[in-house]
Amino acid sequence: MHFIVKVLCLFVLPLYRVKYFYLIGIWQKMKIQKIGFIGGGNMATSLITGLIASGHSPQQIWVSDISADALESLALNHNVNTASSNDAVINEVDVVVLAVKPQILSSVAKSAAALIQKKKSLVVSIAAGINQHSLSLWLGADTAIVRCMPNTPALVLTGATALHANTKVTAEQRDLAENIMRSVGIALWVKDEGEIDAVTAVSGSGPAYYFLLMEAMEKAAFELGLSEETARLLIQQTALGAAKIALESSESPEKLRKQVTSPGGTTQQAIETFEQGGFTQLVSKALHAARDRSIEMSRQSENT
Repeated sequence: MHFIVKVLCLFVLPLYRVKYFYLIGIWQKMKIQKIGFIGGGNMATSLITGLIASGHSPQQIWVSDISADALESLALNHNVNTASSNDAVINEVDVVVLAVKPQILSSVAKSAAALIQKKKSLVVSIAAGINQHSLSLWLGADTAIVRCMPNTPALVLTGATALHANTKVTAEQRDLAENIMRSVGIALWVKDEGEIDAVTAVSGSGPAYYFLLMEAMEKAAFELGLSEETARLLIQQTALGAAKIALESSESPEKLRKQVTSPGGTTQQAIETFEQGGFTQLVSKALHAARDRSIEMSRQSENT
């Protein structure tokens, strides 16, 4: 009996004590993750929905917006804290998500800069075309900034987001920013901020490309005699199925395409028609144009 007590005192109880303090540390870390959204539009709402669905307490989320109706809806549907003043939100939180339109981000950031610097807040920007250089000029050179490029499927929690942090962001802040964006889909870090422009062209604008293809397929389906309802449902389910196969397979899109393209069959005929029309070259040209426009928007923000 004496031996058992000795073992408990020497080995078991210290382990429980370590585990206890570890759990307390996790709880304290979660406790300080208070997140504020400047702007309560669709993307902010989707992020709030994702955060709550992943276990984040609504009472640790604050939102400000110029629209009283938007704030009322967020408070009613998500039970989050709301305020008409940006400063009231910034005062309460550890991370500030800038979720306003790019054209008003400059004025919003400049008016919030003093308080953000005082609180040493992490700033997460989801505004397209606004680079970290501009954000640093508006918010202050010492501000920890993570620039994100999400896309609209975040609205249904299937988004794709690229992130880039400036040198002021700590490892813990990186984790926090990633967790916020991961709540609505996948989140990937890029090493060079310039890659964000390419991400904008690929995934940021990407949903519109697929919608365009679906739109063109619908028109062709009508011409072939299908009803609108039948054509739309078939096209939507086919898009979903193709994406699911691609996500769950380790094969490249090229190999997957070849696997469903029988020699001399209907699919090969359609693929050859696409290629004769310069499909691949046109896609490349379109993505380069989107990337170049993203770069142009960043330069314009620097001149603002």
